Amino acid sequence: MKQLPEPYGHSPLRRPNSVRRTTHIDITWPDGEAQPMHFVGCGRDILTGECAPSIRVLLQDDFTASVTMDRKILSIESSCNRCDVGALAGFTGGAYLRAVLQERFPEERNAGTPLYLLLDDLSGSSLIAGWAFTQRPGYVDDFNIQVVEDPGLRQTMMNVCLGFAEGSTSLSGELGSTTSERCAVVESLVNPEDPDGWPAMADYTQTSMRRARRIDVWFEGQMTRAEVYFQDTASRADGSRVAVHEYCLQAYVDTSSGALVRLDAEPHILPYPECPNAIANLDRLLGTPVQDLRMTVLRRLARTEGCTHLNDAVRSLAEVPVLANYLR
Repeated sequence: MKQLPEPYGHSPLRRPNSVRRTTHIDITWPDGEAQPMHFVGCGRDILTGECAPSIRVLLQDDFTASVTMDRKILSIESSCNRCDVGALAGFTGGAYLRAVLQERFPEERNAGTPLYLLLDDLSGSSLIAGWAFTQRPGYVDDFNIQVVEDPGLRQTMMNVCLGFAEGSTSLSGELGSTTSERCAVVESLVNPEDPDGWPAMADYTQTSMRRARRIDVWFEGQMTRAEVYFQDTASRADGSRVAVHEYCLQAYVDTSSGALVRLDAEPHILPYPECPNAIANLDRLLGTPVQDLRMTVLRRLARTEGCTHLNDAVRSLAEVPVLANYLR
């Protein structure tokens, strides 16, 4: 196992004849840290033809939301008029919210739209959002990895994933490293040689959290190839960003059957020493139709069999057939 952190760097240049989906959700606290979080999300699909770097925007979705610190959605809206996202107001982020999404927005889910991926990320991004406060001045140099010390909370968190398995660093208090050592300042996702590879993203010096994804899809022989990138970052007062989660996956999908043939995952930044071990279980997914991965991942890589953030990255492969259809 390589030594982390090892930041990925800028996004790669887009390949000719490929589709790229990017999503990012920015979370801020305009009224103060005890007040509701403000979410701004953007998702975009672009087609790169034979003559890169020219692009064609295929679909672009967005949403804004106000969410309490205990993850209750106070209000939510989108310029997309395909569905009424306002119906999510009153629900709370978590596994139940994902069930609500499946029930309320089946057309968006079946179509694999950027909007559905953004809404699906409400649960995970609202959970990790508070980590942004560890990067404020005064926290950066001396903030240790957060160890769960409260016995009641420890019992609740134990075994929710591999990083919180019984006896793990996150629960045992045997640290050996700090957040500043296991996390890392990262470069912009935008490649200077490919400024059109991402839509515009805001720069922050105030406290903010960002979840960003990239899915590149192209054909390679009899395979549909996909590179999936996942990152959680927080801003610092100097305008830089520091990552707490960063993965990159390489997927090989049989074009005729739609089955997952091979899946390689490269962890780049993770908060606990045990987290990278989750990649050892990815072979359990081979042979699965990628369009079914949203649910299959939750069954086969549940709790200590998987990593919450790796699972989130793998689940997004369900949208690869939708993106590949653009190329046809």
